[in-house]
Amino acid sequence: MFHKLISVSFCAASVASALYTPLTYAQQSDNTTDEVERIVVTSDFRQRTLDQLSASASIISATRLSSRQATHIDSVLAAAPNVNFASGASRGRFIQIRGIGERSQFSEPVNPSVSFLVDAFDFSGLAAAGLLFDTRQMEVFRGPQATLFGTGALAGAIKLNSYAPGQDGPDYIEGRVATQNSYRLEGAVGGAMSDDWDYRVAAMHNRSDGFVTNTFLNRDDTDNIDESAAKIAIAGALDARTRMEVNYRFYDIDNGYDAFSLENTYNTRSDEPGYDQHQTHAVSLKTVTTTQGGDLTVIATHASHNIAYGYDEDWTYTGFHPDGYSSFDAYFRDIDTQTAEIRFNSNDSAALFNGRTSWLVGALYKTSEEALQRQYTYAAQDFASTYEPDTSAAYLQTDTRLTDDLSLVLGIRAENYAFDYTDNAGLQRKHDTNMFGGKAALQYQLGRHFWYASVSRGYKGAGFNPDERVSEQSRFFDEEYNWNYELGVKGPLTDTLTLRAAVFYMDRTDTQVSDYDVLLRDNGSAEFIDIIDNADRGTNQGAEVEFSWQLLDNWSVKGSAGYLDATFEGYTAADGTVVDEQRQAQAPEFTGNLFSEVLLHQNWLWRLTIDYKDEYRFSDGHDETSPATTLVNTEVVWMQQDWQTTLWVNNAFDKEYYVRGFGGFNNDPREGYFPSEPYYQLGDGRQVGVTVRYEF
Repeated sequence: MFHKLISVSFCAASVASALYTPLTYAQQSDNTTDEVERIVVTSDFRQRTLDQLSASASIISATRLSSRQATHIDSVLAAAPNVNFASGASRGRFIQIRGIGERSQFSEPVNPSVSFLVDAFDFSGLAAAGLLFDTRQMEVFRGPQATLFGTGALAGAIKLNSYAPGQDGPDYIEGRVATQNSYRLEGAVGGAMSDDWDYRVAAMHNRSDGFVTNTFLNRDDTDNIDESAAKIAIAGALDARTRMEVNYRFYDIDNGYDAFSLENTYNTRSDEPGYDQHQTHAVSLKTVTTTQGGDLTVIATHASHNIAYGYDEDWTYTGFHPDGYSSFDAYFRDIDTQTAEIRFNSNDSAALFNGRTSWLVGALYKTSEEALQRQYTYAAQDFASTYEPDTSAAYLQTDTRLTDDLSLVLGIRAENYAFDYTDNAGLQRKHDTNMFGGKAALQYQLGRHFWYASVSRGYKGAGFNPDERVSEQSRFFDEEYNWNYELGVKGPLTDTLTLRAAVFYMDRTDTQVSDYDVLLRDNGSAEFIDIIDNADRGTNQGAEVEFSWQLLDNWSVKGSAGYLDATFEGYTAADGTVVDEQRQAQAPEFTGNLFSEVLLHQNWLWRLTIDYKDEYRFSDGHDETSPATTLVNTEVVWMQQDWQTTLWVNNAFDKEYYVRGFGGFNNDPREGYFPSEPYYQLGDGRQVGVTVRYEF
């Protein structure tokens, strides 16, 4: 199996080599091997460089983000091995790491498997807010991260780090125009407000008509993108020992959602195009106080989200066919979330056992209230529910230097997860669970190479299926646990080639599986009830490799490859089918990425990105698959003093690929709603654009 993975990386490298013509060179970009190894991972309790982290992680720099002309995290996830996403919305906001993660959200409250954070904000389950602007780097952690993030990180975590207040980040304005009537404006500025206080302000607006044409309405903007975001941050010294940072973030997303057609093309017929809207106001406060024994950190956040999501269920219009139906399904959510966290990180004077053991202790409280209203054509009345989850956690981590080259990291987290639920169908539920997770890792520095072996345990809270049509025996599903065993190495193979590699084995118990019941209406059309159930066991095993290679003074290459074997066993599907063993959904066996950057001349730069994703199943509830896909992006950059102009092409070969798929039903009245057909949400086609950036 591994020969296929090697061939993917080799072929991608061959393409880059064939296209490269050496010219003159002068300077090095920020993608050299040495620079990569100095990248700081901010999500760990103690800031470490990437090559000193006992976990499989990817750090995607601002240069890599900009090279893909990325506006949302779904555009850059392919740069990390064994990471995938599902759309079913205007954005790919449902993320899977090593085959674990959600694929959609309708009426049920979702307990996320992948934590998503933006600076100090926990936006887990709300990745529509994954807009990229003024972003310093994106961090992707693979494998359970219970000690760091708790119940939301069964599969891993993703964090966006912005430029901090002050003068470290660039001051810039940037404009972009592209096909599909697309444009984007972005800018940021930071500096000193006084001797003790700094600031940073950033904003962006992004708009595109998208690739869909609605032939019934004669419109080409029913699947459009219309997004705005802004941030204001200030930081400074309260006194000689305490530094404070305050952040405010605003998101205003007003996207269309008209993605499915009966023929699986970009031409739709919806008479009521859907929408995918999200507005957020969020504020955070963080203080760090230096004491004789270490640093005391306090973080408090508040976020209010107003979300509206709706779609034309029949994908056509009234009168399309005598046997047709007309239906619209809409979900409105108001979510308020508050968090409070306190932790103490010891310094050398407080270290235990003759200074060999540093330690950290902390506590977290998170509370949310989610009010849902569903408006559905075939419902007798609107459905309304209130879901109130609370999380309380305490954690402890120690780092012990056993010898000069060998160290032991131990972490444990105890978490109480409870929720109250009520709805206007008369259902009331309470649940209270105590869960425990953590990590033990041995770290060994052998010359220039960093080895680690770790065992970690993640967890994910229990839940329920609120639809009134769900049988009582299928109403609840249990919490899930995950043991992850991992061995990794990081370090240089040569003076110009650095490698990071890991192998892992994950054992999941009471695996939470997404499924759905299909109800047939009188006319034969299908209606779905989304449910979650537990399989007895899941096994996710594989390998991940990342490399940074300075081939020539003017040519650097980065790459990654992932292998994943993910199955679950002992599961009875909603239709009564007994599944002894089945490959998990959204879990491609092989993934690969190659990023090549060539300095053609002192002022000219050429970048090439190749993403590969193997065939994978769309859902646990049906057998439709997404075929293997290779996407190519490229750009040429002209740099002149403070100006940078980029001519770029995304999906250069106009490859057709899918970002969501459904099966097990037929939605076409012309065929009598029979037999079952696959239906796909198409990814973006070829797009050509120009980006101009000015730094001052």
